[in-house]
Amino acid sequence: MPADIDIDMPNRDVLLQLIRHTPARLSSDHAQVRRHNSGVYVTDIPQDLVNQCAAIDYEMAEQRGYFKLDLLNMHVYDLVKDPEHYEAMLAMPPVWHRLAEEEFVAKVTHIGNHFDTLQRMPEPVDTVPRMAMFLAVIRPGKRHLVGKTWKQVAETVWDKTTEGYTFKKSHAIAYAHVVALHMNLLHTLDQHN
Repeated sequence: MPADIDIDMPNRDVLLQLIRHTPARLSSDHAQVRRHNSGVYVTDIPQDLVNQCAAIDYEMAEQRGYFKLDLLNMHVYDLVKDPEHYEAMLAMPPVWHRLAEEEFVAKVTHIGNHFDTLQRMPEPVDTVPRMAMFLAVIRPGKRHLVGKTWKQVAETVWDKTTEGYTFKKSHAIAYAHVVALHMNLLHTLDQHN
């Protein structure tokens, strides 16, 4: 069964300097070799030494049993001082009311360009599950759900579709927690300035 492991960190390059890895290949087109934006292999895989990446694209590699990690830069973590600060920000109730402020929303990861869409939702985003659904409905494959109640959205938002990019529920929940964390970090900074 294919696995999709994403690991968020403040700066992926710091980790990549410490571990032996091979960048994943985005496509099998040998005329236009492109590295995957975030994927790496930390186990042996056939290599394209000219292009300094895997010799086979990530989809073929998955079919052959190779395991890719997606190491993602998440600059939200730059605002975290230490593990105790992180835990405190996660434990703090999210400042959902700030989603009514366009200037605030513009700073928040993953939703910064979607203030107008937030305003089109008939009910507030005031829980992590609702934020997860909002993150899903701003993707092309589920955009038709914008403007519907959360009950209506919940009926089909996690259904697989072949039309347009969509979010898996597990990814959306994880991203929703990051959004809530970032909101709390930004709110705390605003209070101290």
